[in-house]
Amino acid sequence: MARRRCTRTACTGWAVATLTYVYADSTAVLGPLALRAEPGSYDLCRSHSTGLSAPRGWEIIRLPDDTSEREKAANDDLLALADAVREAGRGYDDERPARRDDPARNGLVEVARRGHLTVLAEPPTGAEADGPGGGDRG
Repeated sequence: MARRRCTRTACTGWAVATLTYVYADSTAVLGPLALRAEPGSYDLCRSHSTGLSAPRGWEIIRLPDDTSEREKAANDDLLALADAVREAGRGYDDERPARRDDPARNGLVEVARRGHLTVLAEPPTGAEADGPGGGDRG
């Protein structure tokens, strides 16, 4: 979807809502930005959509904005990724048998899995497995 500018004169803000007048009902409907510009509708920026007023005797219907749902879905994926990385720091989980397409065959270990996200890492080698300073102490 191409971004469109506010249709108010001299405004250079990006449109976030679409205003449509229903003359038969004396109603102004302000809703989420339409997928494409339509004749008789007006694309408004956040500032102009917030400060909208209707003529005397007209009613304004403000439809809920659906961007909050899209943002919530994006945040859910981000939180799932953060949780998977957090679990990766707690240790390795290598209980599954190796499959043909399993990353373990490529020298990787599945560290954590949450939903459709998987954290892979190279297994620790010698000195790394013994912790900081290696295995020689004393």
